[in-house]
Amino acid sequence: MAVSAVAALATCAWLLAGCKSPAQYRREADKVAADIIRRKQAEALGKTEPFTIETPEETLRRRLLAAQQLPHSGPPVLGSDRLERPKHWPEKELAPHLGGTCDLDRCIDDNGVLRLTLIDALQVAAAGNRDYQSRKEDVFRAALDLDLEDDEFRSTFAGALETLFSVETDPTVTGFENTGTVDWSKRLKAGATITSGIALDLVKLMTGNRASSFGITADASITIPLLRGSGRHIVAEPLTQAQRDVIYEIWSFERFKKTVSVRVASEYLSVLQQLDRIKNAEDNYRRLIDSVTRERMLAEAGRRRQIDVDRTKQDELRARQSWISAQQTYASRLDSFKSTLGLPTDARVELDRGELARLVESGTKALDATRRKEAERLAVPVAEGKPTQLNPPRREDGGPLEMDPEDAVRLALARRLDLRVAHGRVYDAQRQVIVAADALRAGLDFSLSGSAGESRSLSSADEPDGRLDPSKGSYDALIGLDLPFERTSERNTYRESYISLERQIRSAQQLEDEIKLEVRSALRQLLAARESYKIQQQALRLAEKRMENTQLLLNAGRIETRELLDAQDDLVDAQNLLTEALVTYRVTSLELQRDLSLLEVNEKGLWREYEPAQDEGN
Repeated sequence: MAVSAVAALATCAWLLAGCKSPAQYRREADKVAADIIRRKQAEALGKTEPFTIETPEETLRRRLLAAQQLPHSGPPVLGSDRLERPKHWPEKELAPHLGGTCDLDRCIDDNGVLRLTLIDALQVAAAGNRDYQSRKEDVFRAALDLDLEDDEFRSTFAGALETLFSVETDPTVTGFENTGTVDWSKRLKAGATITSGIALDLVKLMTGNRASSFGITADASITIPLLRGSGRHIVAEPLTQAQRDVIYEIWSFERFKKTVSVRVASEYLSVLQQLDRIKNAEDNYRRLIDSVTRERMLAEAGRRRQIDVDRTKQDELRARQSWISAQQTYASRLDSFKSTLGLPTDARVELDRGELARLVESGTKALDATRRKEAERLAVPVAEGKPTQLNPPRREDGGPLEMDPEDAVRLALARRLDLRVAHGRVYDAQRQVIVAADALRAGLDFSLSGSAGESRSLSSADEPDGRLDPSKGSYDALIGLDLPFERTSERNTYRESYISLERQIRSAQQLEDEIKLEVRSALRQLLAARESYKIQQQALRLAEKRMENTQLLLNAGRIETRELLDAQDDLVDAQNLLTEALVTYRVTSLELQRDLSLLEVNEKGLWREYEPAQDEGN
């Protein structure tokens, strides 16, 4: 008893010692997924880049909550590492995290205020945007699914150890039965399944002569499908689909990176545009306060009517309302932008006002160049007596992005990764038709099996040790035929596979049409934004000149106050419209680069914009 029990316990201890901890399993899964993603990035994109779903131990969000002493609801909003570990939690830590802190801590000043440039905002979004993180996790999950499908075709080992204490009566027999088994199986991608196993028995009687005996048995089998379920294209279809799904997720994530970057830039510039509106509203409000004071003094001197004073005061009140409304709109847009970045909406965040100035400078240079090209074209004088010629805007007068619509559409269709996914889904649906058709066939399987050896139990404990003698084994061959008399479910599945194929085709058609619509629309919007910017530049100059002249005429008593008030309103409108036109042009150019898949975004959220030199030689 002692020997067999000790041997059994020692074997159990050895097996348990060989088991991995939950943390080891998690790290193993991380490594497997990372290897798959790296390989598939090279296959899908022709490049690899760092990829991780783990977050920094100290996130920017948590840094702001602490630095600005912002209220929060509890540990769940601080991060998984701040949660209390429930009873029976399998690891020492609640969740894995990257070492160190967010590399944007430099943006927090001594007062705890977060100051962001546009480039900083792109990096914050890549680290904190919740949809961004979820899409990265989708890629990671697809990699794990692929590993699971690949595991179906790996060699699989299984082992078990059992110790049974048994008591039999009449006659009384007491003893231990120790059994250990090791099994191996492998499924081939052609369809065959191979299994084998070996079992060891150690039986020890505790009564009578206390005899003991050792038994050993081994078996093996192979099953080969000959009709239904045969062939790599059928058997390995789930693996093929899993491999393609990883590619799809990588392509989708690349597309998403471009989309979220353009969204961040658009919202960032929208906030700055509203900040510019506040400045314009504030300047207008100050001018009207001064105008009311001046008009009141002139009225007291008998040089103005009271109705002029009242009219000016009404405009002052409207200007105050516009100033307050602009401030509230700015605060709302800034809060929404902070939410997009994954930051607390009550955090103190300031954007770089110089970004708008730099945009004005760069936009002015680019658009002034297009205006010179157009001016040269329009410099031809109109002959006297002939009707005035209207010259519509032309894309030839624009920048490098204002390309021919047909060329732009061809470029988008060749580069758009989401369209590649749609085409891939059509091919997937075609393969599903083949798989569904295979299920309609008759089943014909050929099997070989064999076993040899001698097992032992309490009833045979006093017999000699068993031997593994193949010459005394049992061997079988079997051919099984499953005739296709009942295939209702398979028939319906086959018909539905055609419906799914047609749906995927329609989806691809719809996406292609949407891409064409997006590209053509973006080109029209870019041209319109360029023309609008040039028009608003001229309108602002005229409004400023009109404002100066109206003030001089009013001081000379040659016009009424109403005309000055109208000139002030037009000046504010011209200032706002000019900024709006410039921001629209910038955002539209980014959207066009996104839709043409010309905008490249790296793992940190930083972009590289399209330059005409990139396409030279293509």
